[in-house]
Amino acid sequence: MTNHETTEDTAGGALGKLAGKAKAAAGSLLGDDDLAREGRLQEAGSEAEIEARRAEAEARVERDQARVEEEKAEIEEERRRLQAEVAAADAEERAERDRFKKEAEARELEQAAARAEARADKIDPEENA
Repeated sequence: MTNHETTEDTAGGALGKLAGKAKAAAGSLLGDDDLAREGRLQEAGSEAEIEARRAEAEARVERDQARVEEEKAEIEEERRRLQAEVAAADAEERAERDRFKKEAEARELEQAAARAEARADKIDPEENA
């Protein structure tokens, strides 16, 4: 016979649920209400443990998903920052090219003006005197 006075440490989860069913069935079959109740309690405890593990796994998945979403947001923010930085560098480079081009055009105009003045001096040297 089973000694119901001692506490028995049985595995939880699916194995504990199966053991609980077996105890409940054996208790019912043998007319041992204590064994049947112990089996039902073990089965209920195992179901609760299974549910707790499932809930813990879901919470872990949700935390992981939240972490992934946070990382995605950080990456997107960094991408936008880098795009703005590249755009600013491109704009600065264009402005520098425009400045060099205008300086070169100004030098060409100054040289053309100097040549024109030199030709004018050859044509009418007294006018510059």
